[in-house]
Amino acid sequence: MQVTHGTVVPGGGPMGLTIGNFDGVHRGHRAMLDRLVAKARELKLACSVLTFEPHPREFFAPGSAPARLSRLREKLELIADAGVDRTHVLRFGARLASLSPERFVEDLLLRGLGVRWLLVGRDFRYGAKRAGDFAALQAAAARQGFGLEAMDDVMEGGQRVSSSGVREALAAGDLAAAARLLGRGYSMSGRVAHGEKLGRTLGFPTANIVLRRRPPLAGIFAVEAELEETRAVLRGVASVGRRPTVKQDAAPLLEVHLFDWDGGLYGRHLRVKFLHKLRDEEKYDGLDALRAAIQRDAEQAKDYFKRNG
Repeated sequence: MQVTHGTVVPGGGPMGLTIGNFDGVHRGHRAMLDRLVAKARELKLACSVLTFEPHPREFFAPGSAPARLSRLREKLELIADAGVDRTHVLRFGARLASLSPERFVEDLLLRGLGVRWLLVGRDFRYGAKRAGDFAALQAAAARQGFGLEAMDDVMEGGQRVSSSGVREALAAGDLAAAARLLGRGYSMSGRVAHGEKLGRTLGFPTANIVLRRRPPLAGIFAVEAELEETRAVLRGVASVGRRPTVKQDAAPLLEVHLFDWDGGLYGRHLRVKFLHKLRDEEKYDGLDALRAAIQRDAEQAKDYFKRNG
């Protein structure tokens, strides 16, 4: 898949297009991508995705923006897996936020991207102050001569599949519910960074991944970790949180202790799949109490793997 970035779209039409944040690329997103690919192939168009960075809510209200389900790299990998030809990551800033609905369609979609067929959700809003809606798009499509289709909601257990629904399930520690909405187990990935080596001091060395945004879940988990270079899958126990026992107001961190690994991991890309929540994060009275808690967590995670093959 070709990926482009920037505040200006680089052209390349004619194309079939869908637009969205695609955070998490859940089952609803995947259904939309599958429909895009199928219709674009039918019309002999390139199939493309237009997404945004940062998330518009992060631009307008960074203090109250929702937790990210996926990093940009993960999102692009999942979009590519659906068979999309091209994704443009449009920089969301003041210029884009002030664009009128008419200019959004004419300058960005038609002249910029060469859209011939467009797929959006029926609740899609666009343009300054979210003034454009599906009815306005219908009028523009009739006037400008491009095809337009509204994607039906995807339902799971009577619930509309949505990124907010996935966030709610993860925040509640309900990994099974999140997996049903995502269509796969929830995972995080990133490059292993050097830490303070406290885990090694306590007898439980960890691979640390810095989380630059607030994660959608927190606590202690039984996990499987995959090394990108080798695809080796390793079992372990992981902590997602701010380490209140050792530091005040620390940035969120993913720490993974792997059971059967003693090699180097610094700088390597690790994907961590969350299988079962063991407990919430706690603050302990000193390092001895923390070490004992980690020991219990590791034993409980190993018991989980014994029970679940």
